[in-house]
Amino acid sequence: MSSTKKVRAGVAGIGAMGKNHARIYSELESSELTAIFDLNKDLANELASQYGGKVVDSMEEFISLVDAATIATPTVTHREIGCALLNAGKHVLMEKPISDSVDDATALIDLAYEKGLVLQVGHIERFNPVMAQLESHLDNPKFIESHRLSPFPNRSMDIGVVLDLMIHDLEIILHLVDTPIAKIDATGIAVLTKREDIANARITFENNCVANITASRISPEKMRKIRVFQNDAYLSLDYQDQSGWIYRKEGLAIAREKVEVEKGEPLKSELASFIDCASQGLKPRVSGQQGADALDVALQITRIIDEANSTNQ
Repeated sequence: MSSTKKVRAGVAGIGAMGKNHARIYSELESSELTAIFDLNKDLANELASQYGGKVVDSMEEFISLVDAATIATPTVTHREIGCALLNAGKHVLMEKPISDSVDDATALIDLAYEKGLVLQVGHIERFNPVMAQLESHLDNPKFIESHRLSPFPNRSMDIGVVLDLMIHDLEIILHLVDTPIAKIDATGIAVLTKREDIANARITFENNCVANITASRISPEKMRKIRVFQNDAYLSLDYQDQSGWIYRKEGLAIAREKVEVEKGEPLKSELASFIDCASQGLKPRVSGQQGADALDVALQITRIIDEANSTNQ
C-alpha cells in the first residue's frame, strides 16, 4: 500500500464513539471514509450524508470496501468481527476494551501477528497531549492516584465501570510503571445497572509503587485527572482540560510550575496514528497486547468486586 495513497477506512458500529471515528476519517488527509456498517440504517444513512462513505448491508460488503477499519460495536462482538477483518487482510482499530475475555484478545493478537497486520486498541488517553508531558517528567513513580468520573452515559450497558472507564487508567498506569503487579484490592457497587457503576482499585506493584484508581459513571460532574508522585516531585494532570502542574521540593517548601501543553483532539491524533501504522507498517502506540494486558487487570478487578459483593449479600 503506497504511503501517498489515501487509506480506505470504515467504521463498524456508529454509537457514541463510532460516529466520531467516521467524522475524523472523513477529515484526515491520509484516509477516505468508504464504508459504514450498523444495524441502525437510519442513523447510518444520516452519518453517510454528513461525512460520505457507503452504508453497507453486510460485513462481507464492508470488508470489500476498506483497507482499515474501526470496530466500535458491543464488546461481545469484537472477536468475531475483528477476526473477519484480519482474515481478509484488513488493519483493525478495536475500541476498548479489546474484547470481553483474555482468550478472545489473544486470538485477535495472534491472528494479527500471523497476517502481519496492525491491531491497535482505542485507549485514547495515550494520545492526549498531557501524556507527552507526563512521560517527559517521569522518573520512577512511587504513588499514582487517578480519578475518572462521569454522569451516567446511557451506553456500554453490557459492561461495568471498570471495563467502561477505569480500563483507560489501568492501561496508562501499566505503561508508566512497567513492572509486574504484586497485589490488587478492589471494591465497587452497582447503582443504576446490574454491573458496578462506581469502583476503586488499589494496585501494588513488585517495585512497591502503589496506584489508587477511582472510576464512577454516576457522578454529577466529569473528572479525568491523574497525579504521579516520585522522589523529588509530583505531577498533577487534567486529561479533560489538557492542563497540569508540577510540584517540586525546594528546601522545606514546595514550588509549583505550570506544565505547558499544546492542546489538540486526542481522537484525531489516535486515528491519524492508526492510518500511518496501517499504510507504513508501523507498530501502534497501543498494541493488541497492551490492550489485552489492561483487559486482564480490569477483569481481575471485576472478579474481586463480584466475589466481595456476592459474599456480602
